[in-house]
Amino acid sequence: MSSYCSIRAFGVIFFPRFCNGVFSRCPNSIAFHRNLSSSSVISSFSSWNRVSLMSFGSSDMVRTIRTFSPLCMGRRSCKIAGRKGAQNAKKMKLYSKIGKEVVSAIKRGGPNPTSNIALAAILEKAKELDVPKDILERNIKKASEKGQETYIEKIYEVYGFAGVSIVVEVLTDKITRSVAAVRQVVKDCGGKMADPGSVMFKFKRVRVVNLKASDADKDQLLSIALDAGAEDVVEPPVYDEDDTEEDTPESYFKIVSSSENYSAILSKLRKEGINFESDNGSELIPITTVEVDDEAMVLNKELIAKLLELDDVDAVYTDQK
Repeated sequence: MSSYCSIRAFGVIFFPRFCNGVFSRCPNSIAFHRNLSSSSVISSFSSWNRVSLMSFGSSDMVRTIRTFSPLCMGRRSCKIAGRKGAQNAKKMKLYSKIGKEVVSAIKRGGPNPTSNIALAAILEKAKELDVPKDILERNIKKASEKGQETYIEKIYEVYGFAGVSIVVEVLTDKITRSVAAVRQVVKDCGGKMADPGSVMFKFKRVRVVNLKASDADKDQLLSIALDAGAEDVVEPPVYDEDDTEEDTPESYFKIVSSSENYSAILSKLRKEGINFESDNGSELIPITTVEVDDEAMVLNKELIAKLLELDDVDAVYTDQK
């Protein structure tokens, strides 16, 4: 009896049926059957709700109950969710990097910020970036644990799709673990590991000053950047016309500079009374960008997203336009 009930319920997944006079073809559905003398239970195939099938009596009635996975209610909601998810992931990566830097600084100079200048600088930076206190405390404790090794910076170079180059920055306490994880992701996504130096020459390391678009005027920034020796001013991204303010994330101007002119730019901004974000360190930017078709763009984005999910990976850079 139990097997008969399971077969009938499984059949609902594939065949249309009328239920209460309404024709439906629903993949997440189960059926209640009342032609069995004993009760049996199966679970719904839904990924959200778990529903049981009970059979009683001898009547030949069938009742279908449908369960649905959560959906994004329209294009606007999907975009908001995607952007918020990306922002949260970026923030968590930053917190993770700060935590690793705390461990490395303590390993080199001890846990006292008074005598450990590097640790004091990192803690001050964490304060400016609003890194949660529990993350700092956890990593300070972690640094004193027996067997905890210091973190080492590594760079891995990757060939993406359609001639796109990718650079992966890693801060890890286990090099063998990090390289194995990166290689596996690249292999699974269809990319290819590159030899050292095969990709890096396509990028240059710069310092970047981030400024909220609401706090700055484009012409004023261009004038300041030119006077202070900046290399470029990158404008905020342009979103769809139907986006409202709550749909879009905070927009930023980026002033790109060499390390030599970085301090001069900050001084000029302070003099003009323009607010800017705390220092996030250096970044890699492509010397030239590569334009690809939609298919390659999707594949490269998937590869980059998977790499960023790795705990040891701090940043991923690409020359894809």
